[in-house]
Amino acid sequence: MAHRWDPQQYLTYADERGRPFLDLLARIRAAAPKRIGDLGCGPGNLTRLLLECWPQASVAGVDSAAEMLERAAAAHAGIDWQRADVRDWQPPEPLDVVVTNATLQWIPGHLELLPRFAAMLAPGGWFAMQVPGNFDEPSHTLRDDVAALPAFAEHTRDAARPASHDAADYLRALAALGLDVDAWETTYLHVLQGPDAVFEWVRATGARPVLEALPDDLRPAFEDEFRARLREAYPADASGRVILPFRRVFAVAHR
Repeated sequence: MAHRWDPQQYLTYADERGRPFLDLLARIRAAAPKRIGDLGCGPGNLTRLLLECWPQASVAGVDSAAEMLERAAAAHAGIDWQRADVRDWQPPEPLDVVVTNATLQWIPGHLELLPRFAAMLAPGGWFAMQVPGNFDEPSHTLRDDVAALPAFAEHTRDAARPASHDAADYLRALAALGLDVDAWETTYLHVLQGPDAVFEWVRATGARPVLEALPDDLRPAFEDEFRARLREAYPADASGRVILPFRRVFAVAHR
């Protein structure tokens, strides 16, 4: 089931969502790449960092969501924004750097795409990826618990759910392609504000397909139940701070 993205909602926690991208970028040792592709570029706020880091490069930002690309094109010049499914997109020439950040978790069986991405690399090229690895956390399991309630299950059972693998799985898959691989994971402790801060975070990403699958008359009841369970799982302290642990999985590979 296709779903729409809300760039404004996604950018609510832009700094927190952007931090893993910066950590990924720091491990790419390309000296002077000429051609760069960002697969799953979203609203483009992070893609622009590739151009700032390597201003001499030609950067393509690829995404399937028209609303994300509209935001990207309006806010960030100098990048070739292209609407395409990353499973099908092919660069016209080999790339020196291929980045995919917080995208592959939406593609079932995405390990099978890694040979295709590796084949895009020029000699000496770099492939860098990051995916969330927090799908066993309450922010996701509670979503599914509420979605499975009789009032909602009929509508939510086919909604997309993101999923990923462990760092070792990506390391093995990329090393088998003859690449030198650095893979790791990091759990960030995001400090958010407000009792419903975690709901505001997940409604922009992992919970969005489920929310969109619901009829308008059922969505408020789902959101009320989901919010209540999240408040219990992630209580705010006396100052209104909520701590959201968020595990991320990274791999950087060099040809």
